[in-house]
Amino acid sequence: MAVGGLTPLSTTDWPGKLAATVFCRGCAWACPYCHNASLREFGAGERPWPEVLAWLETRQGLLEAVVFSGGEPLLQPGLAEAMRQVRGMGFHVGLHTSGMDTEALARVVPQCDWIGLDLKAPRAAYGRITGVAGSGQAAWESLKLVRASGVEFELRTTWHPALLAEDELLELAGEVAAACAPLWTLQAFQPEGCAHAELGAAGHAQVPERLSASLQEVLGGRGKLVVRNEADNAQDVTLGGILRNRTQE
Repeated sequence: MAVGGLTPLSTTDWPGKLAATVFCRGCAWACPYCHNASLREFGAGERPWPEVLAWLETRQGLLEAVVFSGGEPLLQPGLAEAMRQVRGMGFHVGLHTSGMDTEALARVVPQCDWIGLDLKAPRAAYGRITGVAGSGQAAWESLKLVRASGVEFELRTTWHPALLAEDELLELAGEVAAACAPLWTLQAFQPEGCAHAELGAAGHAQVPERLSASLQEVLGGRGKLVVRNEADNAQDVTLGGILRNRTQE
């Protein structure tokens, strides 16, 4: 396990759970909007996994869950064993992943209680966003795997209008509706932690209400859309396009 960071307490990395978040180093994709770009490379700044485990022992009875995030946790050869160790301490186990390695995901799904699966773009645009040809096939195969597993999951998409046009986002909504009936969180781009100079300088993105309503119309009754325009605020979008603010602690 190459651990690049640890958040001692989060209520948003696994909505509804008091969780610690373990940030794993390494990622094979190069999404321009990535807010954890410093974790892409292996190397300096890694925390020994035994040290993290020792700290988690002091949190037993205080935290409900541990979420493995990144970077991309699926690149960690010790991920399944780390999850077993955490589960053995009485914690629920969550995973944030892009689904870039379906075989690796299959090995750890039995240890997961919840998965936040990043869905980057419609199939046709995936390579443009990730910088890796064929990445869309892996992501959608991973979605199929997660659906079949029965594990609770949430789809997450980060959106910036300079990277993904509104019609492409609507295309993605149609693909999501055809594939499953999920909770889909659309996160407007946040510049914090982004290494892309132009995107970072442009500041926060904003999902217009008309676009939120159009996306939910495409989803129809096949899914629930939550739009997060700021890091601590989300909007629950209903079929009629009515927005109810829901603060995320």
